Amino acid sequence: MMTDVRVPTLGESVTEATVATWFKKPGDAVAVDEMLCELETDKVTVEVPSPVAGTMGEIVAAEGDTVGVDALLATISEGGEAAAETPKDAPKSIDAGAEETKPRDASANVDVMVPTLGESVTEATVSTWFKKVGDEVAQDEMLCELETDKVSVEVPSPAAGVLTEILAEEGSTVEASAKLAVISSGDGAKAAAPASEEAPKPAAQAQSGGKDVEDAPSAKKAMAEAGISRDQVTGSGRDGRIMKEDVAKAVAAAGAAPAPQASAAPRAPVSADDEAREERVKMTRLRQTIARRLKDSQNTAAMLTTYNEVDMTEVMALRNEYKDLFLKKHGVKLGFMSFFTKACVHALKEVPEVNAEIDGTDVVYKNFVHMGIAAGTPTGLVVPVIRDADAMSFADIEKAIAEKGARARDGKLSMAEMQGGTFTISNGGVYGSLMSSPILNPPQSGILGMHKIQDRPMAINGQVVIRPMMYLALSYDHRIVDGKGAVTFLVRVKEALEDPRRLLMDL
Repeated sequence: MMTDVRVPTLGESVTEATVATWFKKPGDAVAVDEMLCELETDKVTVEVPSPVAGTMGEIVAAEGDTVGVDALLATISEGGEAAAETPKDAPKSIDAGAEETKPRDASANVDVMVPTLGESVTEATVSTWFKKVGDEVAQDEMLCELETDKVSVEVPSPAAGVLTEILAEEGSTVEASAKLAVISSGDGAKAAAPASEEAPKPAAQAQSGGKDVEDAPSAKKAMAEAGISRDQVTGSGRDGRIMKEDVAKAVAAAGAAPAPQASAAPRAPVSADDEAREERVKMTRLRQTIARRLKDSQNTAAMLTTYNEVDMTEVMALRNEYKDLFLKKHGVKLGFMSFFTKACVHALKEVPEVNAEIDGTDVVYKNFVHMGIAAGTPTGLVVPVIRDADAMSFADIEKAIAEKGARARDGKLSMAEMQGGTFTISNGGVYGSLMSSPILNPPQSGILGMHKIQDRPMAINGQVVIRPMMYLALSYDHRIVDGKGAVTFLVRVKEALEDPRRLLMDL
């Protein structure tokens, strides 16, 4: 029995398509839903699956042909007719197990997809592949690492088997839910791996020769209209075939290339001797996002910084007195960050505009405190958020800071853990900073900068004494926070730290 393979519905207002690639040839055994060919329309690429299992018969529409909706593409012979109509393939039909194994091998292929990246994150960059084609992998073994605007995401193997194909190479940008690789998890996994390793070789030869790879007709037309050559376009189709969307990307890239030079200051000339000793490294997506957000903060907010200093004598004495008991009871060290967090929560209650944000022409006041704690990592600055810090104890705050700090250094923070902050504390003192002006973390309206504790001579009750002093800096959005509110906030933080008893009595 013969079954027709026809052009599927292509979408509203789309009446024709071009046959881009045939994955099968006459005489090949095919399984139900196995991909036979790929069609290219003005907007999308459509894969045509096999409607039945059998043997590939006649191909009516060759690669490069233009076909209409419901047009005949090919025929498939089902059951015994396949052997009768293609005698030269009789040995294949005798081995009935071969055709039965084909569908099972196909079904044993497991796709490795881009995992959920987080709210509002639509793409990521493939930074590192830990495995190569042909390697055996165990279930949940890490295959590759993706880099988003904020975090690094490791992609585990969904099944045990052999990595047979890598679709997204290192450095490529992939969209959410895109396919990264294919794992063969069936009995034929080991047999499939060598074939997949050798497969790129003829493809590369065909691409270099240029004669065996026929570009899509629509791509040829688009290249002619854009006035660009084939060498300027990177093909994403089978065997390096150039598709219409590849031409569109090349044209867009060519048009966008001069833009950075116009917006950024030109680089000063460099001598040949100096240039030979330079190293040029592309910015990571995280670093690009940090740069963009910090510049946006300067361009958007009316940012101003006010300063004060705090005598850390009482906090240090309290910490030294109870740190051993605190560690024994709560299993975490007592640090300075919990004191500063508590002091900021105390001050934010009195000056709520520092804990608010601007939304258009509205001011959104937050009746809670989600405290952002800026943390430096090997890949850049991140700000994990401690939610509802106003309802937490000293021990809870210290545990949360330790846990999120460790996850930040390991690149394990999720997007959800870095969103929704209402105020931020940045501790530059751990690096030795004596004084700085922190930059706001949009859309927040305030950020407190902590600095190095340094012994300095101070006049106390008419006497010069040595005290451990720290400079504090509050950067704030002057559009919503007045100078009086900013100074009051910083004074309240200072008072709470110099006399921690005020926190207990809400003074």
